[in-house]
Amino acid sequence: MDILIKNAKLICTMDDNRTKLEGGDIRIHGNSIVAVGTLEAKDNEQVIDASHHLVLPGFVNTHHHLYQTLTRNLPACQDAELFDWIRTLYPIWARIDQGSVYLSGLAGLCELMLTGCTTASDHFYLFPRSATSHLFDYLVKAGRDAGIRFHPCRGSMSRGQSKGGLPPDHVVQTEEEIIADCQRVIEQYHDASPFSMCRVVLAPCSPFSVSEELLVKTRDLAEKHHLSLHTHVAETIDEENYCLEVYGQRPLAYMHSVGWTGDNCWYAHCVHLNDQEIELMAETGTGVAHCPVSNLRLASGIAPIRKMMDAGVKVGLAVDGSASNDSSDILGEVRQCTLIHRIKSGVKSMPAEDALWLATRGGAAVLGRDDIGSIEAGKAADLALFNLNRLEYAGAMHDPLAALVFCGYSHQVDYLFVDGNLRVKGGELVDIDSNWLLGEMNKTAERLVG
Repeated sequence: MDILIKNAKLICTMDDNRTKLEGGDIRIHGNSIVAVGTLEAKDNEQVIDASHHLVLPGFVNTHHHLYQTLTRNLPACQDAELFDWIRTLYPIWARIDQGSVYLSGLAGLCELMLTGCTTASDHFYLFPRSATSHLFDYLVKAGRDAGIRFHPCRGSMSRGQSKGGLPPDHVVQTEEEIIADCQRVIEQYHDASPFSMCRVVLAPCSPFSVSEELLVKTRDLAEKHHLSLHTHVAETIDEENYCLEVYGQRPLAYMHSVGWTGDNCWYAHCVHLNDQEIELMAETGTGVAHCPVSNLRLASGIAPIRKMMDAGVKVGLAVDGSASNDSSDILGEVRQCTLIHRIKSGVKSMPAEDALWLATRGGAAVLGRDDIGSIEAGKAADLALFNLNRLEYAGAMHDPLAALVFCGYSHQVDYLFVDGNLRVKGGELVDIDSNWLLGEMNKTAERLVG
């Protein structure tokens, strides 16, 4: 059955011309958008009245650590910077198992969907020696059960404390183990077809937790299978000092020297880049996952995103892990992005529409996807409908698009379609029992944290 979204208050297509349609319609057939404009309802077509709704392409979250959803708001970490924060959390994270990976993944992805996200990437790099095998498989299962479009990153750590790295030895793997499992998950889960719901990414954790040899081997494996690459780069001054001391280079120069720049590669954070490094990012087509809330929470700094955008760097938005955010609120990230760059780059540096562009088209470009990110015929039916007939938007309808960013506080989507399937209706999950998930998460978090 076709679905017709009818008479929308405003459709922001985020196409190349940033087209906006007042009172427009969208027809969904199967998993794709087949028409946008003024459309007549057909017989046996499901019609959704969107006369109070702002319709946007579903948001794209380009970086997360879903397992951290079980360890948010811990008192010992509330006022810590990155390296101390990591050292505090590693002993707790070392207790994760298959069940906790699945539950935390499902909860975080559902939070994202409730705030308008239809595509998400997760960076999973923690494989404790005490855990049973195939933890990554339970992350993939969480994405499948949530019904979200998913880019799970098979992360890795091979340099423990005994080899000069930051993570304890009992949460790292050998390079042989890592490459073998990367090959396994590629063969089992990666789908490169258009409208794919699962694309595997290879993602060593960071320059301070893997060896140069692993970076090179991972790069070669990604090239062999035409996969994307992802890692953390230039998040903090501590990381910069580490790279200068160990490698004799700044983080980006080091990653570039081992072949880790290019159209198939994106980094989380990039807070501490200079102008020359921004130009290198643009020249090589390397992307950035901008995580404003996490960077503020850990006092890492404010990334020079306006400079990156002006230079032509691909930039998407991300919530980062829930232990440094402490939520999976992608629309909240849009609002924070709009505000902090007024401090960093001036009051006119980040209009609301630009921040929404980063959350849609920007994220799609970072993940290497041309089938999502805009509302156009032939694109995937990934749509977020926000009800503007709410008290927090009263008096703001002279600019509905900006109202979503500046005025909202609930950040709740009303309808959400992923791949043509209705995942959120009336602000509630359609397929997931949120009360059950809440109870299981609280029990698991209590057991994990102790």
